Amino acid sequence: MALIKKSLVFAVTLLTVPFLAFSQAEPTGLKIIENVYHRPTSEDMQGDLTMTLTNAHGETRVRRIHQFTRDFGQVEKKIMFFQYPADVRDTAFMTWGYDESGKDDDQWIYLPALKKVKRISSDSKSDYFMGSDFTYDDLGDRHPADDVHKLLREETLDGSPCYVVESIPVQKDYMYSRTVTWVIKDKWIAVKKEFYDEDREHLKTLAVKQYENISGFWIVLHSQMHNIQKNHTTDMALTNVKLNNGITESQFTERMMQRGGR
Repeated sequence: MALIKKSLVFAVTLLTVPFLAFSQAEPTGLKIIENVYHRPTSEDMQGDLTMTLTNAHGETRVRRIHQFTRDFGQVEKKIMFFQYPADVRDTAFMTWGYDESGKDDDQWIYLPALKKVKRISSDSKSDYFMGSDFTYDDLGDRHPADDVHKLLREETLDGSPCYVVESIPVQKDYMYSRTVTWVIKDKWIAVKKEFYDEDREHLKTLAVKQYENISGFWIVLHSQMHNIQKNHTTDMALTNVKLNNGITESQFTERMMQRGGR
């Protein structure tokens, strides 16, 4: 579901895809993004995520997370539980992404100090998540119909032939004026995405550093978001990946957020 779909926590779990044989004719920008958005994934997935934040001075902060995701057809649900360090332990974040154009994701965060689940409002979607370089909106699913897409060119990136697609939001006051995405032709994985701010200045770049085929699915194991303007980066490293373990719908509830997944 989503552009660079499964771009991060989530943004990392996010890029899971088996080989697909699409038409050999050169697709349009819209068709390329639709191929990314609609690619099949495993029914469910879980794993351990290490988030490393690095500031302009080279100082780092590390956070460890356990996360779950499951595709229920018209809705994909994701939940993550912070385990380390102590100041964020038991914080939980959940998002439900809908396979319907124009329907916003539902997102919630649980902060143990407040002992309360808070719903993320539309006005807060541009806020940065837990000090990272990902906004709440980045962690959700963006439907292809939310943007106008144009195939700019084809080029090779790290040895892989890619389509390069520009996407301009239909919503005029959206936080990004445009994005540019590199999509591997034979896998339909978005391996690089540039984000431009409201002044059309380059704001940040999401880059996939490592991906592997696990049980017939391409899984991103390492991705990095680099905020160019702040010289700040967020690395996401995924380990202990498990697919199709029968994760139930009861995993994705506010009660489970409050229990820390236990």
